[in-house]
Amino acid sequence: MPELSISAEKVGFLIEKMREYDVKEGDSDPDSGSNSTDDKMIDVLEDNGEDPVAREIAGFINAMTEDEQIDLVALMRLGRGDGTIEEWDDLRHDAAEVRDKRTASYLLGEPLVSDYLAEGLEQFGLTWNDERTTPV
Repeated sequence: MPELSISAEKVGFLIEKMREYDVKEGDSDPDSGSNSTDDKMIDVLEDNGEDPVAREIAGFINAMTEDEQIDLVALMRLGRGDGTIEEWDDLRHDAAEVRDKRTASYLLGEPLVSDYLAEGLEQFGLTWNDERTTPV
């Protein structure tokens, strides 16, 4: 079994944050004149380009080492089915070849990324605690 450079706790934190990010929907009321309290806070789920969760995810990923970022992308691809655990070295090599300073943007643009990361961890025999709400 290959070893990960990134901890399951860090991946678990990202899974939680990615799920928070994924629930956003398009701006359905761009000219709303009322406040959030009157609207029962429904606007909080609208993506208006100023998402603090996306900034938190990007900051967390950008603070990772290069090896952690490479493993994160490879783990997402493993969970997506681009390869098997036996092909981990190839997945990691491919992730390293395309790595640039935009790892966070790449992952945020991937639909179902949280599910893929969870599946990737599962293939390593690792789990994450979905009840944790504090950063690593």
